[in-house]
Amino acid sequence: MERYTEPMDFKGFFKKKGSVIWKVIIVIAILLIGLDSIYTVEETESAVITTFGKAELMSEKGLHFKIPFIQKVVKVDTTVKGLMIGYSEDSSGNAYSVEHESIMITSDYNFIDCDFYISYQVTDPIKYLYRSSEPDFIVKNIALSAIRSTVSAYTVDTAITTGKAEIQSNVKSMIIAELEQEDIGITLVDASIQDVEPPTDEVIEAFTAVETAKQGKESAINEANTYRNEQIPAAEAEADRIIQEAEAEKEARINEANGQVARFTEEYDEYINYPLITKQRLFFEAMEEVLPTLKIVIDSNGDGISKYYSVTGDYEDGTAALIENSTADSSAGENN
Repeated sequence: MERYTEPMDFKGFFKKKGSVIWKVIIVIAILLIGLDSIYTVEETESAVITTFGKAELMSEKGLHFKIPFIQKVVKVDTTVKGLMIGYSEDSSGNAYSVEHESIMITSDYNFIDCDFYISYQVTDPIKYLYRSSEPDFIVKNIALSAIRSTVSAYTVDTAITTGKAEIQSNVKSMIIAELEQEDIGITLVDASIQDVEPPTDEVIEAFTAVETAKQGKESAINEANTYRNEQIPAAEAEADRIIQEAEAEKEARINEANGQVARFTEEYDEYINYPLITKQRLFFEAMEEVLPTLKIVIDSNGDGISKYYSVTGDYEDGTAALIENSTADSSAGENN
């Protein structure tokens, strides 16, 4: 008995399969259109949308829509970027020198090894994308040119010791001016000098010693200025004190002299009026001042002669006689 097999309907089969494939293609196309219609702008980036060659900036963060297959979106990182000049780092973070960038010549024709770290940021994404094909490379060339130009204006001693801050400031100013002139949508954030040293170990040690000596000199000068600032006010105060004491002594002596003049004038007036009495009083006062411990007895017998005798006997008779004769002579002169 023969078995009958119905022939396959290839036309219907392909028709059925074709409809499934078309459905899959349509679904894929819808998915592609949907995916190409949305984009996200992160916090650290900005987006540039081009429509038939015309660029527009989208700086708002979050989810956005665009016309699929017509509008193109390019995202630009707007965070601060770093650029190492004169050195680099390996995968482990260890720094190594890049001599073709770091070796520079000074104004006195010496070589130094100078390293810089440049920080910059994209502030205009449209200019960053379309003003130059390699804007980051331009930044590096500008920085290298500014560093070499600035270092070449300083001597090796100045560049390695006291001129670092000035070099850094000048390099920063030159890079800012060059970036403004190039107008590639990049702004300098900072340019900091990392290290400046001679290219050999022996020279490094020598210049390190020189820098240490200069720092010691500056430290000594600062200490001397501090000591001077402390001592000058103290010396001025001492001088004021001495002057004030001298002025006080001057006033005291002037007052004393005026008092002596007044007392002498008063005694002179008394002497004019009563010469004998005044002369005797002055004599007695003088003897009390010269011989303060002398005890005497005054004996006047009415003949105009006063006699003085020592009670304690501390003085010889010659003293009494001398006093007696002196008084007698004074009385005789008064009577005449």
